[in-house]
Amino acid sequence: MYVLVSYDIAKDATRGKVARFLKNFGERVQLSVFECDLDGDMYRKMKRGIEELIDKEADRVRYYRLCRECVGRVVVSGWGESPRESDFEMI
Repeated sequence: MYVLVSYDIAKDATRGKVARFLKNFGERVQLSVFECDLDGDMYRKMKRGIEELIDKEADRVRYYRLCRECVGRVVVSGWGESPRESDFEMI
């Protein structure tokens, strides 16, 4: 599954830990946004790990699960390249 993860985290230290953690699962595409191509087990592992790091009263993390067809419809304006996978292409 393709997952877009965005977060709004109050403390700088926690924000840094979450960003470092997410680098193990996907590619950072904006300061607080990661794109991840995961199977179900990796998705659950990622979500559990984030929940251990954040303060659920002060922080918010959103997980947007996208189908392959939806990923193919992503449009990027500005700098940087869209991530490419062998079995699909961003247009």
